[in-house]
Amino acid sequence: MQKLTPFLISCLLVFGVAACDNASKTSESAPNNPNEAAQTPTAKTTEAAQQDAQSDVRRRQLNEDIRAREQRHNTTGGGTQRASGDLKSEVRSKLEANIPKSQLTVDAADDGTVTVGGTVNNQKELAKIEPLAKQIKGVKIVVNKATVLPPTK
Repeated sequence: MQKLTPFLISCLLVFGVAACDNASKTSESAPNNPNEAAQTPTAKTTEAAQQDAQSDVRRRQLNEDIRAREQRHNTTGGGTQRASGDLKSEVRSKLEANIPKSQLTVDAADDGTVTVGGTVNNQKELAKIEPLAKQIKGVKIVVNKATVLPPTK
């Protein structure tokens, strides 16, 4: 029994690490990291995601989540330095609420650098990425690796 306990604990830890290794994405079909290209989603998937993302309820929910995180951060006296997980999550939420048809992946570093990759539908949406990301407190630099999807025929 004494040899079995450390084995079971180590198995749980390995499983936990593997289960928690997922990127912050604006959609399921977004690439797993900012350096990968996104796959073109099916029309049905795009329509379902668009309806959900464009709903006023969803936008209000995302913006309220961002506000709540900001208030929590300010209450704890966090200053301008933010945890990379918080930056990643808040930037992803901001982009999801304001560029709903996108397939973007967000990564963040502790120094306030945020990298965004994936695809958007047009140049206007591409231009919105950096200003939207910089609205999040703690974002200092935005590296935009996103591209515009080629028009479908």
